[in-house]
Amino acid sequence: MSGNYVVPITLRAVVPTSGGTAIFLGHATGGLDKVLMICIDNSIGAAIAMHLGGVTPPRPLTHDLIERMLLAFGARVERVVINDFRDNTYYARLILSEENEVSERKVVELDARPSDSLALALRMKAPMFVARRVWDEVSDAGHLLREMEESGGEGLIPGGMDWPGEAVEGGDDEEEEED
Repeated sequence: MSGNYVVPITLRAVVPTSGGTAIFLGHATGGLDKVLMICIDNSIGAAIAMHLGGVTPPRPLTHDLIERMLLAFGARVERVVINDFRDNTYYARLILSEENEVSERKVVELDARPSDSLALALRMKAPMFVARRVWDEVSDAGHLLREMEESGGEGLIPGGMDWPGEAVEGGDDEEEEED
């Protein structure tokens, strides 16, 4: 065992702000009360919010296009792991896989922004995780989310995505990350 554990997460809320969009991520199985907040660009926040709201744009947005490209090549998002937090910046790994009747299963791990990774994971219903070390290191933003919810939640777009937790076998609080 390498000790590289991850915590399954789910999107709890998307909140447009004057300087961008705040996304709130919580434990997927509800086992832990902590909430992470990541500030992202408004355009990606809007794309996530549109997807959550079931809004289909007249033309494909970037993440829609990437999803279509992956599917056209028989690939999919296996999972997303927010794996680091340095200098007030989150980092993520996007794990893709492809398998068909001609070639063996191929897995590719890419460095990616958490915002793009989460947008793709949400579209493709892929599980999302945060490295246990990052989860333990960063501040809990649960109080901010609770304050917004209690004050009427103006601008608050609930995440309410239950499926990432379902992808975690056995519902354990942590899973070992594959290298």
